[in-house]
Amino acid sequence: MPFDIPVIAIDGPSASGKGTVAQKVAESLGFHCLDSGSLYRLVALAALRSQLPWSAEAALGEIAKTLPVRFHGGEIILVNSIVTDDIRQEACSAGASIVAAIGAVREGLLERQKAFRQAPGLVAEGRDMGSVVFPDAVLKVFLTASAEVRAERRLKQLKQKGITAKLPVLLQDLRERDARDSSRSVAPLKPTQDARWLDTTALDVDQAVNQILLWYQESR
Repeated sequence: MPFDIPVIAIDGPSASGKGTVAQKVAESLGFHCLDSGSLYRLVALAALRSQLPWSAEAALGEIAKTLPVRFHGGEIILVNSIVTDDIRQEACSAGASIVAAIGAVREGLLERQKAFRQAPGLVAEGRDMGSVVFPDAVLKVFLTASAEVRAERRLKQLKQKGITAKLPVLLQDLRERDARDSSRSVAPLKPTQDARWLDTTALDVDQAVNQILLWYQESR
């Protein structure tokens, strides 16, 4: 493990803006970026396509270990198909939250996530980046927002992609996902004691990015 390579870990609940913020922080610093949630979404997509039940923990764990995925040019490729948009469908989002609670899946993806730590640095976002995957991160951020604001953001994202959704349904789904992610026995969603708390309810993306960059400079 290249411990001398700096890592910024950004954790938080679904639709809190972690992905967009992490990508912009990484671009500002010239770092690599890990969207760990995409890996769990890919496991869920592979399971759905194979018609595997969520109870097939051993089979899901094997999928996580051997997932034939590539990240290239901003696209996510599973086997030989581009699945960048497919894994953002609500069925995949819900499935990702379910498989993320399975120990065999998390174990299967752990080393794959650690391998993203490459020079000059890494911005990793997810649910347990600071607590489990990169506990030695130079900066840990817990990025959150109210459930209502997160649901509105998700609705806007879906509309931009031409996907129909209803705000009350999205809000209920987010609340259920929060409860599931926070209460699971394996790597539950919760801020570490040394994490900086960043509430983006009243912040735009640039404000959140600038705050994290400031914290990173302070940590150096």
